[in-house]
Amino acid sequence: MNNNLTLEQQITQVQATFISKVYGWMSCALVVTGIVAIWAATTPAVLEFIFPASGSMMTFYLLIAAEFGAVIYLTARIDKMSAETAGTVFLLYSVLNGLTLSVVFLMYTSSSIASTFLVTAVTFGVMSVYGYTTKKDLTSFGNLVFMALIGLVIASVVNIFMQSEMMYWIITYAGVLIFVGLTAYDTQKIKRMAAADDGVEVYQKKAIYGALTLYLDFVNLFLYLLRLLGDRK
Repeated sequence: MNNNLTLEQQITQVQATFISKVYGWMSCALVVTGIVAIWAATTPAVLEFIFPASGSMMTFYLLIAAEFGAVIYLTARIDKMSAETAGTVFLLYSVLNGLTLSVVFLMYTSSSIASTFLVTAVTFGVMSVYGYTTKKDLTSFGNLVFMALIGLVIASVVNIFMQSEMMYWIITYAGVLIFVGLTAYDTQKIKRMAAADDGVEVYQKKAIYGALTLYLDFVNLFLYLLRLLGDRK
């Protein structure tokens, strides 16, 4: 009985250490993204590069494509790359995301961005704590939310052509709910990734992968909440 209790305590300690490492990477990436976004939005030369006076969106779309490429490369190749390379790719992605998110500072007031970020942080924190502490298995729930996410992506693409305001708001509210749910599910999933017998290299790469997952949840939740709470300029 005592041995089982000791083992349970060891597992809990390993999981707590691992999740703190995950949050460390995620927080670092969010800080990088925020700094780059503010820098880009307040530097005329960078803005001209991303959003030229000619009205061309080519650079912006290339940056988005580079972001997708970085995420796909990291998730597909992380087992075969070193922890240092994985960390570099993750931080590079956060820089690219900061460049594209500079558009947020052009569209919304700084005060509404700050208040929405606070709401996002609180909501994310609450759901992440729930996902970490709940004894309920969220696997089935996570599968449903993931399928809803696929539907959300398809609906968003369709609405690019339809330009329906009603669909826009339906997508927005659905997006908030989906990423709130994903935050809890992904936190529980990442908690279960921790293992005492992982080597240092594998441990670091798992932490980076988990950080990327939660980073995406946080950023997407922020963007959907900004649609609802942000004041446009």
